[in-house]
Amino acid sequence: MPDADELVANALAAVRGTDVRLAERQLDQLMVGTGAADGTTAVDAALVRRLVRGLGRLWPRGWQPVDVDRITSRRIDPRAARLVRDAMAVQRRGQSDPVPAWFDEQLRELASEVRADVENVLAAWSGRESLDRADALRAAVDVLALVESLPPIAVLRPPPGTTGAATARPAGTARSGSPMLDRVRALLAKAESTTFPAEAEALTGKAQELIARHSIDEALLAAGSERGDVPGGVRLSTDTPYAGAKALLVQEVAAANRCEAVWSDDLGFATVLGWPADLVAVELLYTSLLVQATAAMLRGRAERRAGSGRRTKVWDESFLNAFALRIGERLRAATEAATDAADQAAAETAGAERLLPVLAARGEAVRERLDTLFPGVTRHRLSVRDAEGWSSGTSAADRASLDVGGGRKPRQVPGRPDDRR
Repeated sequence: MPDADELVANALAAVRGTDVRLAERQLDQLMVGTGAADGTTAVDAALVRRLVRGLGRLWPRGWQPVDVDRITSRRIDPRAARLVRDAMAVQRRGQSDPVPAWFDEQLRELASEVRADVENVLAAWSGRESLDRADALRAAVDVLALVESLPPIAVLRPPPGTTGAATARPAGTARSGSPMLDRVRALLAKAESTTFPAEAEALTGKAQELIARHSIDEALLAAGSERGDVPGGVRLSTDTPYAGAKALLVQEVAAANRCEAVWSDDLGFATVLGWPADLVAVELLYTSLLVQATAAMLRGRAERRAGSGRRTKVWDESFLNAFALRIGERLRAATEAATDAADQAAAETAGAERLLPVLAARGEAVRERLDTLFPGVTRHRLSVRDAEGWSSGTSAADRASLDVGGGRKPRQVPGRPDDRR
């Protein structure tokens, strides 16, 4: 009989192929094991060891624990993602130093902790998921095939075991403990829950005002120090349905907060590059505005005129695209108003030392980071196929206006809707 590692390799090769019967035969061999008294336990351990090795090879290739968890849930299912979490916890136990703090923070947020020895990880996971052995082995092989097939992506932070990992700064400021961020979260949570557009307008507008002021304070503080910080990055999910509209919303929120965004459609996320405080702002705003846009879209469906022949999917996509573009304009107007006010105040108190050159230098650093990490990025043309959905989405964004006073009146979103279905 083949040993456990060979059985795993054979099953993996068969699953990657097109012969379904061969794949089932190889899975049957995994069920039987090596023929020794502990043959099935040896197979389980071999599967987990290979999965752990595969995960360890992903970190220098740009992947982070949250990325692997997200793509496993997207391409397989959440149950498989929970197996990956257990395997990541095992991998962390044997990870060579140095291990950056952000890496352990992500594992904690995923509730990843070592539950058992390598020999027992698969059995413990399948027991919690109420899976029989055949289904557990099939899922484990599918997870292993996915992990070993993931391509290299942009390295946003020094990975574990590399130079710079021990001193790597987080991508954003602390997620808790900051009074300003706690206020922003509270305002956005209220904006998401209210059913009154005027109230949502005031709450979200106030949140954007706080974010813009905080970003300016951070920029001035960094300009007065000698820290060698560079722009960082975060990845935000753009899963289906309407992945393109979600990516557009990420882009608009990022641009309003002096960040750059690149969408990886095949991997289901957008990468946002920027300075720490700005990245936190983008993540908070995108998450909240996506909730608000979805709620507005569902209300808009109910308000559509009777007998409309438009397909719901086409209408929804046009609605979300229009919402994203109009919200982006309002975010930028609020940011520009806060910047103008801060620049005037800086001119009065610091003479020739003005704010705008500082912001311009930081913006150029972000663009340089973009060119370094994504040299072959291309632009995607927006297609709007439902005039009614476009109009409704624009109106919804108007009702969720982010004007906090002092900003210019947003211009009309350019472009003529395409009525093709």
